[in-house]
Amino acid sequence: MARYFLAEYRKRHPQDTIETLDLWDAKLPRFDKDALEAKYAILHGKTHTEEQKRAWEEVKRVVRHFLAADKYLFSVPMWNFGIPYTLKHYIDVLVQPGLTFSWSPEGGYTGLVTGRPAAVIYARGGSYAKGTPAEAYDQQSRYMAQVLGFIGFRNIQEITVEPTLGGPEAKADAISKATSQVNGILDSF
Repeated sequence: MARYFLAEYRKRHPQDTIETLDLWDAKLPRFDKDALEAKYAILHGKTHTEEQKRAWEEVKRVVRHFLAADKYLFSVPMWNFGIPYTLKHYIDVLVQPGLTFSWSPEGGYTGLVTGRPAAVIYARGGSYAKGTPAEAYDQQSRYMAQVLGFIGFRNIQEITVEPTLGGPEAKADAISKATSQVNGILDSF
């Protein structure tokens, strides 16, 4: 569905440059002791050590790349009711004080990634539709909405492809519904 979205987007916006990021091939920095301590040094107004500076520069490199986009499309398969660990790693690198959110005693948390649209395509083997007993298992869309909202996204469009493992007819119906959702979103994206 993400490939369909991008192909249709290209047709409607040929002047736009599209860049994709495959998180399985991306060189993401480890969010290890030095990176974590660099984050907390910022939160507590302390100076970075040399190790922390190096770790934080790698984090900032990834965040700068992310912030360079005007629009975002996330293609998110459901893994064990949540998101793949590579996406979680990417999010853990992106969600940083002073880069994608701020905090003050007066205002609390404020997202810094504002004024940009995002679309999230969710693919699921089963069906976790709102209002069904299975909805409680959906940690995928709830988590993505929470994280994206936390860093400042307000215009988030959701496309859900489910159930992809429900047999050929159910899968074809899911793809048809998602295709209609994509076409509706693209006119204003």
